[in-house]
Amino acid sequence: METTDILVVGAGAAGLFAATWAGRAARATAASDARQRILVVDGARKLGAKILVAGGGRCNVTHHVVSEADYAGSSPAAIRKVLRRFSAADTMRFFEEAGVALKQEDTGKLFPVTDSARTVLEALIAEATRAGAEIRHPARVTEIVATPNGFTITTDAGPIEARRVILCTGGKSLPKSGSDGGGFALAQSLGHSLAEPLVPALVPLVLATGHWITGLSGLTLPTTVTLTTATGKRLVSFTGSTLCTHVGLSGPAILDISRHWLIARHTDPGVALAINWLPGVSTDDCDRLLVEGQRRGAVAVLRDMVPDRLARTLCELAGAPPTGDVPRDARRRLATLATATPLPVTGDRGFAVAEATAGGVPLAEVRLETMESRIRPGLFFAGEVLDVDGRIGGFNFQWAWASGFVAGSAAGRREPSRP
Repeated sequence: METTDILVVGAGAAGLFAATWAGRAARATAASDARQRILVVDGARKLGAKILVAGGGRCNVTHHVVSEADYAGSSPAAIRKVLRRFSAADTMRFFEEAGVALKQEDTGKLFPVTDSARTVLEALIAEATRAGAEIRHPARVTEIVATPNGFTITTDAGPIEARRVILCTGGKSLPKSGSDGGGFALAQSLGHSLAEPLVPALVPLVLATGHWITGLSGLTLPTTVTLTTATGKRLVSFTGSTLCTHVGLSGPAILDISRHWLIARHTDPGVALAINWLPGVSTDDCDRLLVEGQRRGAVAVLRDMVPDRLARTLCELAGAPPTGDVPRDARRRLATLATATPLPVTGDRGFAVAEATAGGVPLAEVRLETMESRIRPGLFFAGEVLDVDGRIGGFNFQWAWASGFVAGSAAGRREPSRP
């Protein structure tokens, strides 16, 4: 039976970061002859698949401004407490010291100046190794059993005994990368619950077959997407780039609202989505613009704000002549359609393409100052396995860094095993 002081399960962003800070904390607190052993295991043949595809292969490391308002899932107060332990500025400093220079884009997103996610992955592996962590893969964990002295872990590469375990398995998004939900089963086997429903987050949405929006496939433009209850109460809205696809909608605004729609419909089947193709313009504003520009024609007025293809489609659907005078009723229909098109969403593209998971181990079951389980001492959590998911823009990576830092630092400060 192989033994280790700390076993990190999962060598993704959170796992590599937790291993790094566990190693740094252990070296800072332990005598040179009592160095702790830190082992990282992962079931993948090639490490970091999720990191390598993030941000279109560039890896959006973080955002220049991060707060609990950028996340959903567990309570904002709990999320804030963890985020404050390792800020976006701390993330920038860490990567710069690791040799990865970052650049900030107009959106506030930070990427490596190399525009290569591999730069980030290689730095994470190097820092974890430099901190004393051993990385082993493929070695998928299939069972964790609590013992009086820690845990017995079954892997397909052999059994391991560990004093402490940091669970960084990810959620269920992009299962080909290794985050196939196995970590949730491990957490439940150790007494934890899961915040449900578990649904894809940051996922494209599917519209009813043959919907006219699918005929605009490839069109990209800024929009505002709003989620309302069955009674019309506004729940949440997002403004950002939107992409029309052959099956529905994608792009930042859609990805951000997707988890809210998926979760809300479990308790309110009548929740509805609507899209404003003219962000910041109300229905009355649009009607007034059409009246003021009636000599130019409806298409010309709309074309000032949206692509020609969409402008003509909206006029056709509203029964509004593209040129010349527009009857009042048709004008009102056009203004309403342009600013509040109902979206008959029938589903989503699933975990296979989702960028994150909504749901997971509740933060209420974790000690926020250490990320240690309140149920099973010696068990720590970091990353997407927890019930925290951020909007698009580097926020999920920032959660991985912050929670990984807290969990790793706390686990590494414990006394090492004695012969």
